[in-house]
Amino acid sequence: MEHRDQLAEFSIPQLLRWRVKTTGDKVALREKDFGCWNCYTWSEYYEFVRKTGLGLQRIGLAKDDKIAIISDNIPETLYVAIGAQAVGGISAAIYQTSLPEEIGGILEYLDVTIVFCNDQEQVDKVAEVREQIPRVKKVIYEDPRGMREYKRDDWFMFIEDLYDLGEEVHNKDPELFDQLVDQGEADDVCHFCLTSGTTGLPKGSMLTHRNYINMGLQITEVDPLEETDEYLSFLPFAWIGEQMNSFGVAMATGIAINFPESVETSMDDLKEIGPHFMFGAPRIYETIRSQIWLKIDEAYWLNRTIYNYFMKIGEKAAGYRMTGKDMPGGLRFLAWLGTQMIFRPLVNQIGLLRLRRAYTGGAALGPELFTFYQAIGVNLKQIYGQTEIVGIAYMHRDGDVRPDTVGKPLPGTECKISEEGEILSRSASVTPGYYKLPEKTEELLEGGWLHSGDAGYIDEQGHLVVIDRISDVMHNQKGDMFSPMFLENRLKFSPYIKEAVIFGDGMDYVATLINVDPIVVGKWAEDRGISFSTYMDLSLQPEVAELINSEVQKINKNAEKEHFKIKRFAILYKLLDMDDGELTKTGKIRRKFVREKYNNLYEALYDAQVSEKQVEAFYQYQDGQTTTVDTTIHFYTMEGE
Repeated sequence: MEHRDQLAEFSIPQLLRWRVKTTGDKVALREKDFGCWNCYTWSEYYEFVRKTGLGLQRIGLAKDDKIAIISDNIPETLYVAIGAQAVGGISAAIYQTSLPEEIGGILEYLDVTIVFCNDQEQVDKVAEVREQIPRVKKVIYEDPRGMREYKRDDWFMFIEDLYDLGEEVHNKDPELFDQLVDQGEADDVCHFCLTSGTTGLPKGSMLTHRNYINMGLQITEVDPLEETDEYLSFLPFAWIGEQMNSFGVAMATGIAINFPESVETSMDDLKEIGPHFMFGAPRIYETIRSQIWLKIDEAYWLNRTIYNYFMKIGEKAAGYRMTGKDMPGGLRFLAWLGTQMIFRPLVNQIGLLRLRRAYTGGAALGPELFTFYQAIGVNLKQIYGQTEIVGIAYMHRDGDVRPDTVGKPLPGTECKISEEGEILSRSASVTPGYYKLPEKTEELLEGGWLHSGDAGYIDEQGHLVVIDRISDVMHNQKGDMFSPMFLENRLKFSPYIKEAVIFGDGMDYVATLINVDPIVVGKWAEDRGISFSTYMDLSLQPEVAELINSEVQKINKNAEKEHFKIKRFAILYKLLDMDDGELTKTGKIRRKFVREKYNNLYEALYDAQVSEKQVEAFYQYQDGQTTTVDTTIHFYTMEGE
């Protein structure tokens, strides 16, 4: 790509301005509203950023001041973030699912002075903790519905009024905004990205313009994109994966970003857009696979038979494609036939027909899932990184997709393994550190390398293999080492298991708490005439326990080592949930929290005399009301263990 070296020295607002000069009339953003897609060119994008930035400066946002964004994915999130950066401010994003007390703590920690919210729900949360955030002098909202009471208070401001202020400033001094943009430098901190908080409160990673733009340039050097390519923005903007694409990839390549009408309609909107590349957490791909299996299960027996036949053909063909080897002629023909008859229509139904590459990151994915997607024609590849290196440091190359690894380093990224087995990285995308946490920063960047906290090794082909978090690697009572994440992923490949939490550190054997998949297992139960009304009812059915027992037995049969086998399990009466603190915002298990919360179940897993235990559980009705109920949890010991 021409100008790559030039682009690497830009700030994000400068790169946006460069896009206007080169492709100003091309569509940059597209938003679905009331069923219609509204388009915005790069020139219009820049105009909104200008109005927002000058408006923010007018209401008091000074250089290095912080503005927080609590919003669904809408164009205004980018207008506010880049507008603030253009006038020297620093943006930060908070998950929309955060509770008021969480939001209050984060706003105080980050010294936020202005908050942007997209709707009443988020404004209400900020208003609830108003006394705890004395630095915040203005709350800006995008959707005026339900804001009648807030309009009487100057603390709140409609974004259209902010635009008017910005336009007024621009009319008085047309050169001001470009002058402010010119003052930005590539190494200025522009955004705070919060870590996932697996082990505690999130930390604010300070990220620079160079960090983001370098990531966009390097990933597209491996997998080039065209300016005409489309991307659907449905990941939370607070997650580094979405910022990586919005700030980095889109700016570096000129692709169009599409915003769905809502989180609930995003998968349907995806079908209308037909993106050319896609990035998502493992849960997204697991959910799509479950939906596909459900459709196949509901199909006529002949369709199921044909699907199963061509799936086996597809899996064989995937083995050749993933390794870059030449496929035998007969297999190539059968694979083509299966694609035309079965997989192409199937992939088209889920909106991925134009997809050239799909990426997954944030957690490990089972090898079988890669093979499944490659078999149906979706080029799914693993990436690996962390917030502190803008999401990606390693990725699979086409024709070199090995599910047991996370690929090779991106161009310009160095990797080494410490004496303790920790993965260390170095590149132009590494954060300068954590905001107001010098000791944590020193630990993170000790010796000039980014410390991942993950254990791993580099294999003979130069691929990185990630074992688990160093802090999560477990040893049984005999000292044998095992990775709980590895075993959890093995369990989760079963279509009937949605989540699993592995235990066994310092114990005689491995045990687990399991969440069944309510969609797949619910359909399975209905087909067999098993009645249930809630997830709790479903999870307690003895037939479901027998089903899960057989799935665990399969995992044990294929275990590489004896101490990897699962001896005891119980089905948890509720789904693990981030709102209950059991999962991080990115869907990672908070293992310590889960163990403490369900300590009575944990203890029963390691007491062979206990076959059932009565517990007090909370049941939530559809209207949000909750009630306490007594329920009996059953514990199962694997045969022959």
